[in-house]
Amino acid sequence: MRLLTLNTHSWMERSQKEKIKIIARNIKEKSYDVIALQEVNQSIYKKYIFKNIKEDNFAVVLLKELESLGCMEYKMLWDFSHIGYDQYEEGVSILTKHKIEKEKSFFITKSEDRAFWKSRKIIGATIEINENSIDFYSCHLGWWHDEEEPFRNQADQLLSNIKKDRLTFVMGDFNNNAFVRNEGYDYLIEKGLYDTFTMAKEKDSGITVKGKIAGWSLNEEALRLDLILSNKKVGIKYSKVIFNGKNKPIVSDHYGVEIETEEF
Repeated sequence: MRLLTLNTHSWMERSQKEKIKIIARNIKEKSYDVIALQEVNQSIYKKYIFKNIKEDNFAVVLLKELESLGCMEYKMLWDFSHIGYDQYEEGVSILTKHKIEKEKSFFITKSEDRAFWKSRKIIGATIEINENSIDFYSCHLGWWHDEEEPFRNQADQLLSNIKKDRLTFVMGDFNNNAFVRNEGYDYLIEKGLYDTFTMAKEKDSGITVKGKIAGWSLNEEALRLDLILSNKKVGIKYSKVIFNGKNKPIVSDHYGVEIETEEF
């Protein structure tokens, strides 16, 4: 089973259309089973095409690009957390080529005001892969030291939605550097999650952000913010950073992470 997570920084990137093509070509090449995307934006004033999804929803545009490549099997889920940059409905998305048995979305912040940019929502899906029902969550959490919306509370809300008896993958941008001890990353591990990066037989540096980006305006370090975690120990063939200029061109202010499991 192959998984990908990527904070797309969508519609905020230069050469956005070309970067969508790069992402789509890679998805077709790798044939991921499940893809978790964050900062999946759509314009406030565009037309609705299905439920709460508008015509320029980044995931919709990506699916259309995949279809143009003859890759027709993917479907998407999306929900939005808050208004970003006064012009976008910013959300999280899951793409999969497998049967979606159940879907859900929920706030993990105290605020559920979508006009407040720190409001955070998670989207989840139970997906059938080779006759196994597996839960997946696409996540975009806040910062450990945020006094208004502390990470600890968000993590607790996320974890309270995970079923202990079902294999679950928690994927996304956690806004906590995994190289820093006694903060958000350690909190998640102490609460019983496993890092597929540390379980992988083959891995690289794991670095997904370099330098200053939105939300990390003073950063001068290499960070590991983007993670694929699980609630059970799983055999992992490899964990690789992608879209970093070495393994595929850069497409966002975050790099992505891809893994392949030994099972399923």
